[in-house]
Amino acid sequence: MQLPSSLTEHFKFLLPSKDDYRNANLRRDAVAGVTVGIVALPLALAFGVSSGVGAAAGLVTAIVAGLIAAIFGGSHVQVSGPTGAMVVILAPLVAQHGANSVMLLSLMAGFLVFMFGFLGLGRAISLIPWSVVEGFTLGIATIIALQQVPMAMGTEVPAGQNSLYSAFLAVKDADWSVSVMTLGIVAVTMAIIVGTSKISTTFPASLVAVVAVSLAAFFGKLMVPTIGELPSSLPAPQLPQVSVDLIAQLSPAAFAVALLAAIESLLSARVAAGMPGQGSYQPDRELVGQGLASIGSGIFGGMPATGAIARTAVNVKSGATSRVASIVHAILLAAVVYFAAGLVSHIPLSALAGVLFVTAFRMVSPSNVKKILGSTRGDRLIFITTALITVVFDLIVAIGIGVGIAVLWAVYHLSRMSGVVGLPLPGEPQPGDDKIAYFRLDGSMFFGVAERIVEELSDVHRSTEIVILSMSHVGILDASGAKQLADLFEELNQRGITTMIKGLRQNHLRAAENVGVIDSLTSPTYLFDSIEEAAAAARELVSEND
Repeated sequence: MQLPSSLTEHFKFLLPSKDDYRNANLRRDAVAGVTVGIVALPLALAFGVSSGVGAAAGLVTAIVAGLIAAIFGGSHVQVSGPTGAMVVILAPLVAQHGANSVMLLSLMAGFLVFMFGFLGLGRAISLIPWSVVEGFTLGIATIIALQQVPMAMGTEVPAGQNSLYSAFLAVKDADWSVSVMTLGIVAVTMAIIVGTSKISTTFPASLVAVVAVSLAAFFGKLMVPTIGELPSSLPAPQLPQVSVDLIAQLSPAAFAVALLAAIESLLSARVAAGMPGQGSYQPDRELVGQGLASIGSGIFGGMPATGAIARTAVNVKSGATSRVASIVHAILLAAVVYFAAGLVSHIPLSALAGVLFVTAFRMVSPSNVKKILGSTRGDRLIFITTALITVVFDLIVAIGIGVGIAVLWAVYHLSRMSGVVGLPLPGEPQPGDDKIAYFRLDGSMFFGVAERIVEELSDVHRSTEIVILSMSHVGILDASGAKQLADLFEELNQRGITTMIKGLRQNHLRAAENVGVIDSLTSPTYLFDSIEEAAAAARELVSEND
């Protein structure tokens, strides 16, 4: 069976092509790939450990997902892998269902992200309000910092606790003979990262810090918790154990992971596209690529992946010109697994905590926070509420409530901008004009405002015989608004008042016909294109009645 040409073109649009490498500069891409790979190494380890699935899973995710997203994604310079936002969702999930559940979760979430892109939802996801995105970014950063407190204190706490409570327990139950050393490692790690970051935007400050404190801890024979043994090769691909009950239990989390992966990846791709010389990106193809990346990561025992803004920025600033740079980044990390796993196993967990403390701090843009807090009351409310709910409850609830508040706020403003204005009839006043009421409906006629507008329109003077309603300025007419309007016209007709409409837009005609607005007019012919035509018909009708 031959596919329709439009569907065939859609498939081709979502697949890799030789044009993806048209502008590749192999030397610059190789340098950028090595640079971003060095930057990504400690982050991949830290995110793997912090999520509860282990450092090896973090590396696998950076390698497998990074390679697949580089080939199939919609951005030429995007770097993908494990991210802090994903850790926030995974950590409590791992505590509840075990690390093995992450493999199935990756496949489920990856399939959803793939379908988002295949169905063309790339643009729709980007409509989530900025204040919501910044709110849960602040919340995520706070949780990431709190999650590092146990590692920073060298203390083990019960899994599955609220991050704030876990931080409290870590301090309360700390063995200070160990915590003094681990906190020292955290402080030195952060100091090296902050200090050396000023050398260059592409300088691998995190790696330098981790190597330095790891050497000091090893040769100083400090008794602090370390990463421990890592596999010296990538695990063999395998499918997870599947059960109906587990799928049902993981479904809410899978949807949250998919939504987060889509949002974060598109934001990262959009930021990269806005950098000098990068051009555009393909949002739907980006989602397809990220979906395949998470599926591939899950098959190899990794975790869900997203586009990483910080690593993508390093890639661009290092001179990346094509997907080759992201591919090189994945190959470099694979080389670490095969040739340096033994060295990596000696890294103190507190060093990774220091890396993530700095990462959490840098996730939040003070200038963006200042702009939001200095904008509208609604944006301030959305931002603060989303951040607080993210920390106190979870990201799933925070996104839902944040978007819900944003929608309600938009509806409120739309309703305030909508109303009814009484206008005089055109031309010289004529006898009987006092029996004709001419109203203009401004703004929108939808569920959030329809009832108030109907109340204003229905309150016409008792001497009124004809009502003309101008709808040429109506921007939105939904089913609720059309139904209220139809009911109003029927009520006016029952009171002996003739109803007419002027300027009904063509895009509103179908809703008006299907819901019964046209049928509820005194006569279907009382539908006019201009006020002059409507006024002439109304005046003639008044004179006939007199």
